[in-house]
Amino acid sequence: MPSDKESPETKPLNNNITNGNGGCAPSKPKIQPKYSIHRDVLTHEVVIKQTGYAARDKSIPSSLRNCWQSWNFFALFTGVIPILQWLPQYSPRRDLPGDIIAGFTVAIMNIPHGMAYGILAGVSAGNGLYMAVFPVLAYMFLGTSKHISIGTFAVASMMTAKVVDTYANVDDHHHVLPVGGSGLMSNGTPKASPLLLLNSSALADSISSTTISPIQLLNSTLNADHITKIEVATSLALTVGIVNLLMAFLRLGTLSSLLSEPLVNGFTTAAACHVVTAQLKDVLGISVPRHKGAFKIIYTIIDVIKGVPQTNLVNFGFCMAVIAFMMICNEILKPRLSKKCRFPLPAELIMVIGGTLISKWFNLYDDYNVNPVGKIPSGLPEPVLPRLDLVPKVAVDSIAIAIVTYSIIMSMGLTFAKKHGYEVRPNQELFAMGIGNMVGGCFSCIPMACSLSRSVIQDQTGGVSQIASLVSASLVVVTLMWIGPFFSSLPRCVLAGVIIVALKPMFMQAKELKKFSKQGKLEMFTWISTFLCVVVIDIDIGLLIGICISLLALYIKGLKPYSCLLGYMPEAPGIYMDLNQHRNAMQIPEVRIFRYSGSLNFATSLFFRRALFEAVGLDKIPLTKPSSSNSNSPSKGSKSSYSPVSQNGGKAINGRLEETSGAFKVLVLDFSMLGHIDVAGCRTLTDLSKELKVRGARLLLASPVDRVYDTLVHSMALSEGPFEIFPTLHDCVEYANACRTA
Repeated sequence: MPSDKESPETKPLNNNITNGNGGCAPSKPKIQPKYSIHRDVLTHEVVIKQTGYAARDKSIPSSLRNCWQSWNFFALFTGVIPILQWLPQYSPRRDLPGDIIAGFTVAIMNIPHGMAYGILAGVSAGNGLYMAVFPVLAYMFLGTSKHISIGTFAVASMMTAKVVDTYANVDDHHHVLPVGGSGLMSNGTPKASPLLLLNSSALADSISSTTISPIQLLNSTLNADHITKIEVATSLALTVGIVNLLMAFLRLGTLSSLLSEPLVNGFTTAAACHVVTAQLKDVLGISVPRHKGAFKIIYTIIDVIKGVPQTNLVNFGFCMAVIAFMMICNEILKPRLSKKCRFPLPAELIMVIGGTLISKWFNLYDDYNVNPVGKIPSGLPEPVLPRLDLVPKVAVDSIAIAIVTYSIIMSMGLTFAKKHGYEVRPNQELFAMGIGNMVGGCFSCIPMACSLSRSVIQDQTGGVSQIASLVSASLVVVTLMWIGPFFSSLPRCVLAGVIIVALKPMFMQAKELKKFSKQGKLEMFTWISTFLCVVVIDIDIGLLIGICISLLALYIKGLKPYSCLLGYMPEAPGIYMDLNQHRNAMQIPEVRIFRYSGSLNFATSLFFRRALFEAVGLDKIPLTKPSSSNSNSPSKGSKSSYSPVSQNGGKAINGRLEETSGAFKVLVLDFSMLGHIDVAGCRTLTDLSKELKVRGARLLLASPVDRVYDTLVHSMALSEGPFEIFPTLHDCVEYANACRTA
């Protein structure tokens, strides 16, 4: 007999909440409900007393006492190590098969991606493979997302390559590299390696082109501080980890929300252009000097165009064949096979293995000068502490990389968390990234990120937890231990083709520009400016400009909050709508209802006054109080207390619409949408109340939230106000009508 209670073995770990056909659809009542309320008009002070409201104690002793009372060591410990929370709920019989399949599939993708993005970052292919092991294991214990695939990412690799090219002067085989790819010293004089300087012809050329003696030139070269590429990369990973930990300690997990969607979209699309440009030399099989600083992509394209006549046709043809094969697999074969098989077609791995075999069989390096990826050591690297003296040098660049990688991981994590119904904690993600980067830096890794394609595949193939990452890391370890040296003869053009095809989704993001243009001009301007600055100038400078523009757009939107005049519905008194948007709304005579949303503080007080004065025409009201015999004022016994208005504020008199004179006796401020007010905002309300008294009108405040009410009461204790406050807008309007007709 089946049990009514669901077994934990049958309950999915992701705790999905789906609305199937069997769900109860919301039904409408057969009879339209009505309500009628008869009570006295209440002030906010009366409501506060009757409900027993007490303002929250914000003192330091109270905060410390509340913090100590809520302290739970076990909850804190499991919060820092999230695997202790979800692992007890893990069911091997239910969840392990999907994790094994997903881990195996992701490992197949990790091998070509790790090699390709390792070379893209300026280090070896083996360093890219290490990224699929050490940071992954650290994130498995400390991360809160169950589906993202930690490892290499094109944008992070490209930003790492910029830092590596800037500070590395020796490659990993300790051959002196020309500074900036131009063979010049920092002072502009030519610089050669010690081995070349021992050659008489090279020495003679150096002597003839420099103003210093040959012995001084040789000594300065030999005594220079040699910095290898891997040393820069590992020091950068360590520094990025330190930045992540500082952000977690300072509770800056919400920092990613400052990176708006148009900013991230435009930045990643532009970064993809840099990645493709960096692959052009491997596609054509030519040598192109690396450029640093602003406008480097333009200089690189110029050098590539100049080097087109020296194109290695075998290299170029091989790369085009790889791109064609990958496109056919991704666009035709994979969609068809996905309907019949759970495993996706491993096109990248097929191409890597096939390219390696073709290179060995046809001896492409010796006979056709097709450059291979180079030596991939077998086994795992020994833990080595990165060079701490390089940390200050790469500190500035590490901040940009930390923010970008965190925003990518958080956006992917939130996407899968929303899909599967669990929580991703931003500050814990920062902590996991910090530990992962620091561990990776000790094991020859570059800064970590996550991949969109691998994460999607991990989810689609049935992965339900980070156990899939453990399976993937184990298979990559097997590859490093016994299969790694096999890929040493893999042509670099194969990896270039794999990278270019993998960047297609990032280029397709350009279609989102149409959506951003519909959202607003600021969103479209943010995307275009970020894209152009990153492409034309540089990645880090363009990102900084994009962030500034995004924050400026946010400031402009916050500086001009929504405000309007309200009128009531004749068929339903008590409902108040925007007069500019609702043509049939009616305005109460001698009463103006002004709604203001957002915040009222020192930064927005001037806009508040300007918007209010323009809406109610306060500057047009005479300073003397209106006479009681004014013909425009309704008599005390007048039964008609409301009059219809047109869209532009005209009043219906004797069946004809005429413009209102702007005079009123009561100004009601609807603060139901006001989220914050400071002392400067309260002072603005005090000045407004004094101006209204001079003009024979009074100020009423309606519907403030508790925190706004607390600030208003606190300001009145500081000689601001006094303010007449009401709990609802309808209470305030009825009180205004009573005062007007009294």
